[in-house]
Amino acid sequence: MVEQTLELDSLEEPFDPRPVSWTAIVAVVLSVSVFALTLGLSYPLLALILEGQGVDETWIGLNAAMTSLGVIVFAPVVPRVAVHLGAWRLAIICLIATMGLFVLLGAFRTMEAWFAVRFLLGVAINGLFVVSETWINQLVTPQTRGRVMGLYSTVLSLGFAIGPFLLPVTGIEGWAPFWVGVAGAAISLVALILVRDQVPAFTREAQGTSLVGFLPLAPVLLAAVATFSFYDQAVLSFWPLYGLRYGLTETTVANALGVLIIGNVFLQFPLGWLADRTSRRGLMLFCAAAAVVGSLVLPLAITRPLILWPLLFFWGGLAFGVYTMALIELGDRFSGALLLAGNAAFALMWGVGGIIGPPVTGGVMQLVGPNGLPLVLGVTYGLFTILLATRQFAARQPTSAL
Repeated sequence: MVEQTLELDSLEEPFDPRPVSWTAIVAVVLSVSVFALTLGLSYPLLALILEGQGVDETWIGLNAAMTSLGVIVFAPVVPRVAVHLGAWRLAIICLIATMGLFVLLGAFRTMEAWFAVRFLLGVAINGLFVVSETWINQLVTPQTRGRVMGLYSTVLSLGFAIGPFLLPVTGIEGWAPFWVGVAGAAISLVALILVRDQVPAFTREAQGTSLVGFLPLAPVLLAAVATFSFYDQAVLSFWPLYGLRYGLTETTVANALGVLIIGNVFLQFPLGWLADRTSRRGLMLFCAAAAVVGSLVLPLAITRPLILWPLLFFWGGLAFGVYTMALIELGDRFSGALLLAGNAAFALMWGVGGIIGPPVTGGVMQLVGPNGLPLVLGVTYGLFTILLATRQFAARQPTSAL
């Protein structure tokens, strides 16, 4: 393996004239797409199966939260494990584990078994998530970071989109949807094997900063990740139930979720392009505010297809944009040990948002009905918008660690 070691920590990166290793970037982006594919497929699939078994929304949400719990538990030790095993080996192990766990999901179709399997799925996905995003931020230059991270988010979103669109084809009975998850991990595995010598290694210098030590350095970025994760997993878990409660067919519900995620696919690269030319924080604030507006409009649009489809497209894409901006700014401000710790902290906050989102959303939907979904999402993004706007207003120095 080429020994491309992590550099010393810094908050700013100078102009970097080195060429971008596009082969390695493409392979890493493809490999991390299994993260999106497994979640994009598993959340609506498992939610519909559990509903068919008569499980109520609160228990469906708690079951979905197990993946996030696995992320939370494993996140603090990912940097240490990545250094000890090697980043490439850890990614390979995570992909192999994901394949096996999808087989177990299909073999044991009970809520009790899925609590354990989905926890382990969170552990496996987290290792791949942290390693891949650290690799990408190391492989790009400051001048291309916005576009490359936008491309990364586009492919991530595409993985999410594939899952819901496949459900009408595979159905929720039988093994077909579970074999799709296995196949996605296998393709990613091959991609990483082909670029083993081109991806950066994590040396023992990367242990210089712990995840806990990173947490106070970028509170707004971490809040952005938690906010998006809350939205992401709440929508994946409860959009099918929300649509069905309003009389939409199972096929229409799956297609609507796909349209929402396709908005992510088409909007992330333009957002990344804009981020290379304007304020990252300004775009983040715009995306957060747009997510609030989308949540407010959804109950009015759910029975009006001409409004619903474009709303879902832009609502999903701009809500995801908050996460894209956070990834770009993380790479701008940190490198070395801080970058690895930052990506682990991002994974932790993704887990926190994800573990809170489904059960809270399910509980509110039980109390107030289906419109509990847009209500919870609107409040969540509204609070983040207020936080971001307040911090922006209070900032007085360009080096302020927001």
